[in-house]
Amino acid sequence: MPPTIRTRRRLPPPAGSFFRMLPNALTTLALCAGMNAIRFAVQGRWEAAVVAIVIAAVLDTLDGRTARLLNAQSKFGAELDSLADIVSFGVTPAILLYLWTLHGAGNIGWMATLAYAICAALRLARFNTALSQIGPRQPKAPYFVGVPTPAGAGLAMLPLVIDFEIGEPGFANHPYIVGIWVMGIALLMVSRIPTLSLSGIHVSQKFRLPLLAVIGIAAGATVDSPWATAIFVAVGYLASIPLLYWQRNKLRAKLGPQPEAPPADEGDSTVTSFHR
Repeated sequence: MPPTIRTRRRLPPPAGSFFRMLPNALTTLALCAGMNAIRFAVQGRWEAAVVAIVIAAVLDTLDGRTARLLNAQSKFGAELDSLADIVSFGVTPAILLYLWTLHGAGNIGWMATLAYAICAALRLARFNTALSQIGPRQPKAPYFVGVPTPAGAGLAMLPLVIDFEIGEPGFANHPYIVGIWVMGIALLMVSRIPTLSLSGIHVSQKFRLPLLAVIGIAAGATVDSPWATAIFVAVGYLASIPLLYWQRNKLRAKLGPQPEAPPADEGDSTVTSFHR
């Protein structure tokens, strides 16, 4: 008889331990990054403001991963995470874009600013409500429902990133065009369309080494041409939406309507659930 392998259950860190505070500390740093992005925008340092929001997105991903790794999930962490998200990915991008060009569209520019911030808040409220109804152990779907707030922030800032790359006045910084774009992204955040979830992508063994090579090339491209790489990633993300929509409809036609289950989270500090 083969020997029985015993797995040791991971215990949560003791109360008051620094490791138990680490996920919330990362969430707080993400909030600070979002607030600093507003400061940079007020100073007209647009590139620094965008980088600060990117840092906030990275920290938002790490806090949930760290909480699960340390078994330090908490209700307090979940609430703090949602509050940090509305600042870093809801209010901050809206203010940044308004100060950059939307103010030139007058009331329409301010309406676009409000629409984006409101839709980000509505998405977070939908997340918290659904979480309380379905619980943390709901089966996971291979896609997000609507555009997550960090991805929404990145897409909303795409005209600004295009302006960084082109460096000349054009359609990318036209206040009315940017206003329409921002309103469209706001609607995508509160929509029910399927969007890409990295946790739902399964890579077979034969494609893992080529994928690692592609990741290395992408890292080099990011260092050499960060804004062009960001544009490429954003366009690829948008192109994946109709493909996922077609795939979901094809599956429904074959198996019938299926209940929508939330996919694995990418940044929640308390449980694994669908992303804000």
